[in-house]
Amino acid sequence: MSDHRLSDPTHVVLTDEGPALVSGPVEIELPDGGRVRSDRPVTALCLCRRSRRWPICDTSHRTRVREPAEEDDR
Repeated sequence: MSDHRLSDPTHVVLTDEGPALVSGPVEIELPDGGRVRSDRPVTALCLCRRSRRWPICDTSHRTRVREPAEEDDR
């Protein structure tokens, strides 16, 4: 019988108004089948699609101005 051990899970933190933070090296598969790799200790993945480096966050979400109607919808 082989020894099956579970490796430590990948840690992902979803932020309120920003990126998803992924621990450790990560390979991201894009909708078109392409792949992007990051070897950083923590990689910020863009969830708003405003990043010029998408799928890696470049903090473009910070420059967005909220419209009053958006705040009322919360």
